[in-house]
Parts: sequence; C-alpha cells; structure tokens
Amino acid sequence: MKTMASLEEIIQGRRSIGKVKDDPVPRELIEKLLEAATWAPSHHATEPWKFVVMTGGGRRVLGQAYADIAEETLQDLAEEERLQRLEKEIAKAFRAPVVIAVACAPSDAPRVNPAEELAAAQVAVQNLLLMAHDCGLGAVWRTGDPAYHPKMKAALGFTGNEQVVGLVYVGYPDMKPLTGKRVPAADKTVWLEG
Repeated sequence: MKTMASLEEIIQGRRSIGKVKDDPVPRELIEKLLEAATWAPSHHATEPWKFVVMTGGGRRVLGQAYADIAEETLQDLAEEERLQRLEKEIAKAFRAPVVIAVACAPSDAPRVNPAEELAAAQVAVQNLLLMAHDCGLGAVWRTGDPAYHPKMKAALGFTGNEQVVGLVYVGYPDMKPLTGKRVPAADKTVWLEG
C-alpha cells in the first residue's frame, strides 16, 4: 500500500526523468495528470490550456514535425546522412510511451494580459508534473526551438494565437532520479516590513 507523501515531499522529490520504460501507461492515469493540470490558477478564470495526448502510433505526428523542422537545416548534407538525421528526429517522439503537448490558448477578453495567460499554462504543466511524480510516473518537460516552431504548432493542431509551452514525456521511470538541491529561499528573498 502506498503511503501518503506530504505536499512538501512531492514538490521536493519531483525530478525530471528523461529515461522511461516502453510499458504503456493506463489512460486513467494520464487523465488524472490532465485533471491536475486543469486546477492551475489563472487570472480571470480563463483556463488558457489545451492538451494533445500522443500514444502508440499517434506519436508519429510529433516525430514528423521534428523531422520537418530539422529538414530546413539539412540541405547541405549527403543524402544518407540527411536520412539518418531525419530518422533521429522522428525517434525523439518515441522516447516515452506518452507525450503530452501543452499549449496556451489565451483569452481575447479585454482585461486579460497575455503574459498571465502564458504563466497559467506553464503552471498547468507544473501541476501535471507533480501529479505524475505522485503517481509513480517519470516525466520530463521538453521545449527547445522545435517546440515553438510554426510547423510544430500546425502539426499539433494549434491555431491562431495558441502557442506550445511544452512537450511532456511520460512513462514509468527507467533511471534513478538525480538528487536535487536548491539555493535556500532566504538567499533570494528580500523582506519589506513595516
């Protein structure tokens, strides 16, 4: 039986897990992660997040997007080398049995600040990562230039002013988490008191 971890233990124990097993993750667990993400705070209760969950062959959409983006920089390579590089790009989508693309879909209401919408979507990712850790799953939040490329946005079906905030790779851990350490909050805090 699983013992209940405190919120402090969950926050301090979560680590990026970049190596996971190929074992499938039950849909119910993924839905639990997504539900946790939707409980992120958002200004004006706009809930500016959208998710695309890719499993099995559905990950090919992501792999092809990686390849299409890389293709733009590979024209000078010999054909065999170019094809090998494209295969490597496609393989990136298969590093985990589940990949969740998270996007910010900002509200266009007059009082809404786009920066706050983006922050809310990013907090949704953090909630998702914390729930993954609490469920015994490994997860890593990946970004980088391809995540923000217009071809990635189009491949994942995001439109207009929607933007990808991350690709979360999820599976059962296949590595020992690194030990975490942080600079104490006191070293980065100024108190203004009256």
